[in-house]
Parts: sequence; structure tokens; C-alpha cells
Amino acid sequence: MADKHIIPNKIRERVEVALGYYPQLKNIHIEFKIKKNIKKSTMQARPTFDSFFKSKKDRKFLILISKKFKISDKEFSTLDIPDDIFIGWIGHELGHIMDYQNRSKLNLIWFGLKYLFSENHIVEAERAADGFAVKHKMEDYILKTKNFILNHAEIPEVYKNRMKRYYLSPEEIMVLVKDRDKVAENMQQLA
Repeated sequence: MADKHIIPNKIRERVEVALGYYPQLKNIHIEFKIKKNIKKSTMQARPTFDSFFKSKKDRKFLILISKKFKISDKEFSTLDIPDDIFIGWIGHELGHIMDYQNRSKLNLIWFGLKYLFSENHIVEAERAADGFAVKHKMEDYILKTKNFILNHAEIPEVYKNRMKRYYLSPEEIMVLVKDRDKVAENMQQLA
């Protein structure tokens, strides 16, 4: 993969699979960091602080990955979840980077502030990231990730309800896939 990507060896293979779905990120600086713990999150994509002072083409991004995530009293190792689920999670985070990439400096700052203070904006942002992943044909991975959370007996309903509120449902993902495929089919007919 591109020399602009800094990826720890223990997750390199899975991250490169997800990056393969986003060829337009090949020359975008993205660092993947495994952290002991990330508050309120399992993974988090964001621009680096100095990116707010750079042009769009020179921005750098960071994807933080919590070593473990805790749901209720049950602790899970993020690095040990099945490959397809991990790849889906990374694909969602790369969707955030696609979203951030084309925003102006001011818009990026405003976006971050709204994310901190508006629950409705969190819904928009998370659904947009899922949408980017589907647009890039990662729906199988995204669906497996959602099903892992929604169908896991040890994950409490509170967490599942958060997933249902903020992210696209499996049904909504399938509608996006149909729409995407229909557009592609129409484009082929026009060619």
C-alpha cells in the first residue's frame, strides 16, 4: 500500500484489505494507532491537529483503534475480533476520512463542534460514513460488523440501541446497494 499509510504490523493485512476499497486514499496520509483505551469509542477517525492549518491535499488523518472495548462488564479484544468484522469497522472509519477530506478548514472545525454537541449531527456523520463504505462496495463487511454487534448475545440492548440509532440499518444498507447498482447499470447502458 502507499507509503503515506502508517500501519502497525499486527493489523496491517486487515487494514490493507479495507484500504483496497478506497483507491482515492492511496496518497492521503493516514496513521493507524492502537491505543490502550479510547473513551466512548472502539475506533475513531479524525484529522491531525496540524491539518487544520494545511491545504486539503496536505491534510493528515489518524485512525485510533482501542485495544479493548468494554460493553457493560464484558471486555472484548478489538484485535481478536474476526477479520471481516475488523475490516468492516476500518472501512467505516475510512468512510469518515472520505467525508472529512473535501471539507474546508472552517467546515471541518464546525463539523467537529457539531459532533461534540449535537446528537442529530452524530447520526448524520455516522450514517454518512456507512454510506461512503457502501458506495465503495464494502457492504458485506459493514453488514457483518453490524450483525456481530446486533446479534451478539453478550452485548447489552443499550449498546445495540445506540447502534440502531446512529448507524444505517442492514435494510437501509441494502437499499443503498440497490440504488448504487441501479446507477451503475444505467451508466453502462448509456455508454
